[in-house]
Amino acid sequence: MSSDTSTPRTGVIETRSIDVVPLSERHGKVWHQGPFWFTGNFVLTTMVVGFTGPSLGLSIWWTVLAVVLGAGFGTFFMAFHANQGPTMGLAQMIQSRAQFGSRGAVVPFIATVFVYIGFLVFDTILVTQGIGVYSEATWFWYPIIIAVSIVIAVVGHDLLHFIQRWLTYALVAVFAIITVFAIVHFSQAPIDPAAAVATAGWSTSAFLIQFSLSAGYNISYSVYVSDYTRYLPVNASAPKLITSVYTGAGLSAIWLMSLGAILASYIPGADPIGTLREVGDMIVPGFGTVAVLVSVLALVSIMGVNAYGAMLTGASAIDGFKPVKPTVRMRVIALTIVGIITLVIALAIPENYVDSFNSFVGLMLYFLVPWSAVNLVDFYLVRRGRYALTDIVNPQHGVYGKWAWRGLASYALGFVAMIPFFSLSFYTGPIARALDGADFAFAVGLVVSGVSYYLFNRGRDTAAEEAAIARSQEVFGVWRR
Repeated sequence: MSSDTSTPRTGVIETRSIDVVPLSERHGKVWHQGPFWFTGNFVLTTMVVGFTGPSLGLSIWWTVLAVVLGAGFGTFFMAFHANQGPTMGLAQMIQSRAQFGSRGAVVPFIATVFVYIGFLVFDTILVTQGIGVYSEATWFWYPIIIAVSIVIAVVGHDLLHFIQRWLTYALVAVFAIITVFAIVHFSQAPIDPAAAVATAGWSTSAFLIQFSLSAGYNISYSVYVSDYTRYLPVNASAPKLITSVYTGAGLSAIWLMSLGAILASYIPGADPIGTLREVGDMIVPGFGTVAVLVSVLALVSIMGVNAYGAMLTGASAIDGFKPVKPTVRMRVIALTIVGIITLVIALAIPENYVDSFNSFVGLMLYFLVPWSAVNLVDFYLVRRGRYALTDIVNPQHGVYGKWAWRGLASYALGFVAMIPFFSLSFYTGPIARALDGADFAFAVGLVVSGVSYYLFNRGRDTAAEEAAIARSQEVFGVWRR
């Protein structure tokens, strides 16, 4: 891939993809990250995560506590990836070449594309349900919805920021009304004997499952973060940036998951579309439809974000084996492939997708936790933000190599260590089974992968990398740190 930095920002369509964003093209404000990540996380799939606790017999307030602790924990790791964008000017996953090697990075790349495609599939299903499409018409509507998200992704970074920022106002206004009404109404209404709240109480395993799903859901956003911070000026305040991302993503997750817990506790067989419409119409007839339509717009927007990320990650993976020129044509081809894969899976998945979604979130946690630990330890403790950018974007003979054993071994150790703790609908590890399905896998993976990577890098010879960094600075300039 070419390291040329002379291409100017012109036209509507973004020209950068997996190449470095030069200093001359940096723009945007740190506070924009707050509404971007608020809207990005304020989607109906987030609400579904909050259904889990009540469905397992956990009371509303224990569920809300698990959500607050889980989302707060998961968002912590996600937010600290934000600082990598302005420091390096690179999309999130291509940075993994420094830890895993240009070809070894395909390991986390595959897991990341799985996450992007998975969210695209579930969002496509929810959007069609939101606009009232019957199952026999999905073959017509799925391609249209996916195509709209792809067009947004083709235009790219600035359009995604613009849409997310302005949708925040509509989402806050609509869901503030829904949330206040739900709290007041259900606290006073007679309890339906069939509702979860009638038999809910405390369950250690349910609490830990809700905690891990809430944490895993927000940790999954780690693979996105630098994609949308890499255009910020290089001198952007790291504490303010991390705080902005944390506040936006954390607040929206806690809000919507908690609302999901309330609705699932009082409404038997709750589903995100039907339940939201039902509660909205209790306020004013027709308001439920308004709430659903606003939610659908947010879902289509986040589909654009997912398609954009899948394109960047897929191109990075291919570029590690065969150089890819980051052109608009490449973007369109890559996004079209993403759309076709999403369509095929969406048409094949069962209509009752909630169990599939919960297992998907659990798998995200297991695959992404080791990567996040390695990536963050490398950036903050090992290399401290100093990278040879030319060797990352031109990987064929770079200083980071093709297969970096330290990152790969740390990832593998963390993943293997988690297996006995797995708690999924189709597999429960022996330790998780002994704990009645309680899930501690994420904590094990974080510690094992992070500590392993740090220890493996003690005494590492840095002379060749320092020389490569000096050469890189001649091309891209002297950046922060």
